[in-house]
Amino acid sequence: MTTTVQTVATLSEAARAMAQGATFLGGGTIIMRDINAGVAATQIVRTTDPALNDIRISSDKVTIGAGVTMSQIIAHPELAFLHKVARLIGGPQVRNMGTVGGNLFAPHPYGDFAVALLALGAQAVMAGQNGGRPLDDLLRDRSRSPGLVAAVECPRPRAGTFGFIKFSRIKPKGVSVLSVAALLPREGGRIRGARVAWGAMGAGPVRGASAERALEGQALNADTIARAAQLAAEGLAPPTDAIATDWYRREVAGVYLRRLLEQMERG
Repeated sequence: MTTTVQTVATLSEAARAMAQGATFLGGGTIIMRDINAGVAATQIVRTTDPALNDIRISSDKVTIGAGVTMSQIIAHPELAFLHKVARLIGGPQVRNMGTVGGNLFAPHPYGDFAVALLALGAQAVMAGQNGGRPLDDLLRDRSRSPGLVAAVECPRPRAGTFGFIKFSRIKPKGVSVLSVAALLPREGGRIRGARVAWGAMGAGPVRGASAERALEGQALNADTIARAAQLAAEGLAPPTDAIATDWYRREVAGVYLRRLLEQMERG
């Protein structure tokens, strides 16, 4: 099977090519594996548009181009809240090539950066479209071609309100048994707008609605943490794969949510 790669100058041109059936090539950590296996799409498009590598920071929001790599995230001092997440994705070669946009479409059990963005309430900025698309919607429908993600936008969390933890059998860069991220803004000592997101606990990154309900409106203390941990896997459908069974993921989900929340409680 022959694969044709087209290089275009702008995001708009790349989006038009995708609308005609082409597959987008970003960092290549997913598509190059398919090309080497002989199962890649026959039409691939890439772009040299510098907007893909933009990082814009304001007092309350960050905008990260879809072509920004994990290594670029780690190197940017104002993205410190995402450094831990990016460091836990693959080895140096993967972090040098793997992009923010590509991570949104990484198949199970990959996509840990997307888990963090989902917890942060990020939106996808689509090439050629006005406004942002909530990441919740994009990740839910990612099996269908949504168009070209140009960037992601997310609120800049206050210190101590965002956390991430990953459980893998091989340290530090192994494939996830599961990952979990939480955003817990507080008003008057109470959690307002709790968001919990899981990786490897579904077909893709998913929200933990039961844990969110247990946290919402509560103080972050031992009792609240215990209730959230007890409900960690409720409503989720973790898969069985070569890394872990669905039963095992359910069993350890509460353990790792508890660890994450206790870290956040200690600040």
